[in-house]
Amino acid sequence: QVQLVESGGGLVQAGGSLRLSCAASGNIFSMNVRGWYRQAPGKQRELVARIFSGGSIDYVNSVKGRFTISRDNAKNTVYLQMNMLKPEDTAVYYCHVRLIAVNLEVWGQGTLVTVSS
Repeated sequence: QVQLVESGGGLVQAGGSLRLSCAASGNIFSMNVRGWYRQAPGKQRELVARIFSGGSIDYVNSVKGRFTISRDNAKNTVYLQMNMLKPEDTAVYYCHVRLIAVNLEVWGQGTLVTVSS
């Protein structure tokens, strides 16, 4: 059974930085897509960034140039480095993995990021 555990959220002032981590336990297979989503109060959950096992990366336009997603396959961990944070980045951030071989998606429990102005 795959489980995802996030860490690194918190309170930061606008312009500051945070790094989120998501460690996976269990067999996540070699072909997968790891990603970060976020959900702000009253809004739908949206994709922030994702990284494919082949190395391709996607970002939502609003974070391009400020956020960087990376993965350490040896540690089964994915990271989201968030720089130049804005109040509109305030949300619960969820780690996600899609296991292509078994057509399965798993979500983390979420970590709150609050950016004060």
